[in-house]
Amino acid sequence: MSETAAHKGVRPPVVAIVGHIDHGKSTLLDYIRKTNVVEAEAGGITQHLSAYEAVHKNTTGEHRITFLDTPGHEAFKAMRSRGLEVADVAILVVSAEDGAKPQTIETLKLIAEVKIPYIVALTKIDKPDANVEKAKMSLLEHGVYLEGLGGNIPYVAISSKTGAGVPELLDLILLAAELEDISSDPAAPPIGVVIDAYADSKRGTTATLLVKNGTLGSGQFVVAGTAWAPVRIMENFLGKPIKQAFPGSPVSVVGFSALPAAGTKFTVAHSKKEAEAEATANTPTKTNMLIPTAAPAPAALDAAEEQSEEPAPHLVLPIVIKTDVAGMGEAVMHELRKLPQSEQLEIHIAHQGVGPVSENDVKLVGGGKTPGIIIGFNVRADAVVREAAERHGVVIGMFDVIYKLGEWLGKEFEMRRPKVRTEERTAAAKVLKYFSSGKGKVVVGGRVEEGVLTLGEEVYIFRRDLKLGSGTITNLQAQKKEVKNVEAGSEFGAQIKTSVEPAPGDKLEAHAIVFK
Repeated sequence: MSETAAHKGVRPPVVAIVGHIDHGKSTLLDYIRKTNVVEAEAGGITQHLSAYEAVHKNTTGEHRITFLDTPGHEAFKAMRSRGLEVADVAILVVSAEDGAKPQTIETLKLIAEVKIPYIVALTKIDKPDANVEKAKMSLLEHGVYLEGLGGNIPYVAISSKTGAGVPELLDLILLAAELEDISSDPAAPPIGVVIDAYADSKRGTTATLLVKNGTLGSGQFVVAGTAWAPVRIMENFLGKPIKQAFPGSPVSVVGFSALPAAGTKFTVAHSKKEAEAEATANTPTKTNMLIPTAAPAPAALDAAEEQSEEPAPHLVLPIVIKTDVAGMGEAVMHELRKLPQSEQLEIHIAHQGVGPVSENDVKLVGGGKTPGIIIGFNVRADAVVREAAERHGVVIGMFDVIYKLGEWLGKEFEMRRPKVRTEERTAAAKVLKYFSSGKGKVVVGGRVEEGVLTLGEEVYIFRRDLKLGSGTITNLQAQKKEVKNVEAGSEFGAQIKTSVEPAPGDKLEAHAIVFK
């Protein structure tokens, strides 16, 4: 934006591009920006909330638009929500091949919550399997009433490969922004929101900010929560140094005193002393650092009552999460909460931060009774750190694709979960006849009603619901032949070493010790 436009109170509309994973959000933005970011994304999916500026030329002149590219994977719901909260307009990207998908529906709910206008972009119309009408019907089924189908939601069918429909989409964005009467006051005190933040070992803690109103300039001090920074090094979305940031501009500010939380609103102070005082006055929010264990389902409780088991062992597993940007930690926590919880394994988040994995991280989870896990996402761990982890028995998992992290964690948790010693019934039989007893042994005849009765097994002897005692099968016969086991439905004769005298009608139950 030019300084002249800024003084007139013109603000570029902030547009959040949202939708299901792999429906073409980043590819659309690439075409608009004439860049190629998609190939640089790990696994071909967006995993960061990024802000960009673009210029659209039409018959009325040049118009700047600020775009927020949001991830489509389910783990990044918090990032999508944050992007929509600061946007003026949303572009709901829906593949003409697939139609409405789970994250499409979730995103529609998020758009409704923030109450901003949205435009549907039906993408991939150049693909052989594209079916625009079918995609429109899938949206209709979920209450999205497009123009021409009984509603007033604007839509455009586009191809990010050929550019078909993209100019019309940009015109619709400008129209929606005009109807919303988006304006700003460049002379007002600067305010905005932290898009994301990260730690740079060379430059220091850096945050990406979106200026919503006012003009952010050199010499001011940004305050975001308990973090503050002098505006000395400020860069635009291309990484070029700038002295002023006008309303609607995404910028990076280097030199924060601490890592500001993504989504935090920022204001400005006019001195270091004032900034420090404001940051100190902001009370930090506390987060629950335990992953709660799930309560047993009713069916599980019923099964537990039928089994005899020792008290469940309990293990607390400490975890450190290190990511490249602050917002990524939310996605990792999402993957953690998705995993099946266990009463035997309690997950404790010892630390969540940004930057490379350090020796201190290793000591944090490796100094207790149970060596823990370090999860690294888009970060590094050098040889010294890895050697320290090996000495302490700490496992480090490094990832650049979110769904692979979840798969790995599931296996690690299952390996570490303490196994419960459980006694399970393997066979049940009814005593039909009592033959004889002597020298601590009895001979009975019976019929197996459940499972397989096996020679050498220990059995419990029940009379109705009363447990009389137990014994061991020392001899087993079927059809007058000695056998090792008898299946359900078959009759048998058995010699049992026991001090109990069974009677016809009593039950024999065999049990096995298993670890689950």
